[in-house]
Amino acid sequence: MKLKGKYYLVYLVIMITFRGFGQISPGDLSEVHAHLEGISNCTLCHELGENVTNEKCLDCHQEVKSRIDQNQGYHVSSEVKGKTCASCHNDHHGKKFQIIRFDQDQFDHNLTGYQLVGAHESKKCDDCHKAEFITNQKIKEKKFSFLGLNTACLSCHDDYHQKSLSENCTDCHNYDKFKPAPKFDHNTAKFVLVGKHIDVACEKCHPIATANEVKFQKFKGVEFQNCTNCHKDVHENKFGPDCKRCHTEESFFVLKSMDRFDHSKTNFVLEGKHANLDCKKCHKTKYTDPIKHTRCTDCHVDYHEKQFVKNGVTPDCKDCHTVNSFEGSSFTIEKHNLSAFPLKGAHQATPCFVCHLKDNKWKFRPIGLNCNDCHEDIHKDYINTKFYPEANCSTCHSEESWRIIQFDHDKTKFELLGAHRNQTCRVCHFKGSTTEVRKQNFKGMSTDCASCHTDTHAGQFEKDGKTDCSRCHINENWKPEKFNHDNTRFALDGRHADVACYKCHKELVVNDKKVVQYKLEEFKCENCHH
Repeated sequence: MKLKGKYYLVYLVIMITFRGFGQISPGDLSEVHAHLEGISNCTLCHELGENVTNEKCLDCHQEVKSRIDQNQGYHVSSEVKGKTCASCHNDHHGKKFQIIRFDQDQFDHNLTGYQLVGAHESKKCDDCHKAEFITNQKIKEKKFSFLGLNTACLSCHDDYHQKSLSENCTDCHNYDKFKPAPKFDHNTAKFVLVGKHIDVACEKCHPIATANEVKFQKFKGVEFQNCTNCHKDVHENKFGPDCKRCHTEESFFVLKSMDRFDHSKTNFVLEGKHANLDCKKCHKTKYTDPIKHTRCTDCHVDYHEKQFVKNGVTPDCKDCHTVNSFEGSSFTIEKHNLSAFPLKGAHQATPCFVCHLKDNKWKFRPIGLNCNDCHEDIHKDYINTKFYPEANCSTCHSEESWRIIQFDHDKTKFELLGAHRNQTCRVCHFKGSTTEVRKQNFKGMSTDCASCHTDTHAGQFEKDGKTDCSRCHINENWKPEKFNHDNTRFALDGRHADVACYKCHKELVVNDKKVVQYKLEEFKCENCHH
């Protein structure tokens, strides 16, 4: 029969009176509760006349009460909920009694609210439930407890990343092992891995550093704004630090469109025709492979087939041509004048192809230095070579113009006098009308006036088959200044001396041509006077 209230207290007093200070409990308390020994402490766990209540237990075990209040942990699981504390943790079985007793090997940790997965499954309880991992100081002071652990990874594991990354390790890692970090997605980082970067080992970009005297791999704070943060700039900053302007992440040797590439920053500025060339015309293999470019012939075939080699040295194309086109030449007259054939007069205005384009092939050396190497000698077989040795046209002609003649006619049998000096060579030496082929005549020409001039007197003054104009005329003009009427059969005297010639010498028509009659048969007065 149970005693209640004050009767139970009276019962205890009587028992103490009769038994002295003897033990009235079922047995000694366990070591963890040993500090509660004594009749004055009974009500800390027991209600008067009642068994131990959960409320009394939780008054002391506040950490458990807190978990229950939060509906967390093993004590709110389906296996425990509704049970009294004493049903599992009863006492008074002696100091060495283990008040917390269960089969650790068969314990279902899922009931705690923290599921053991991966590598945690193989761990023993005391691998994790030890004082050094307990954050609650009161619990930590106990000899042993399954309470006080935090589910945060860093409550048990060292922070390898030295607070540089999230404290929630499961953001990147799983429970199987720390390496690799299968849940980490580099696409969520500020630097997304594409191309060759996908295959690069982490340590290539994330070096081992030291913080708090502990080595760790640096993942956060790695510079990546420029490619040169990781890669050596083989171009030595000629093109700036942004490699991706030209290169792709698939390979350094796979380039983007070169439209934006500024070739002027290289040692070879693209100008003229070079500006529109496809890059592969010059860069046959890799763009990064060095190519010779100091001379035009490093890329271009010597079209002139070494015609200009002198003392083993070939001048470069740019000495004569520009990058705008091979057509035409920038070879100046001044440069040409340093050659064996200085350009003078009309030669300065002569296009290059006139002399140098032979049979649709450009020829420069040797093409000859003499006039007839380029010009046809039209006087061959017509003029005695003594007047122009070695077919040297400059003996007579000027380089200013073919029409300027400087031949000394006095060296011939016919000295030029008077008006003859004002005549061109063609007047005497080229026969034929403008519509006919003009034939030149130099050698064997007659010096008779009639060989060039028409006898307007119709043979009236012919003597021994020739008409010598110089008997009356001079070379300065056609006036008969040398004619003396006194030497004729009719000397002019008296009033006759003042009579105009035409008064006596009338025009006649001879062979359909008008001719002045100078030779008169009779000199009777009535022949003129009526």
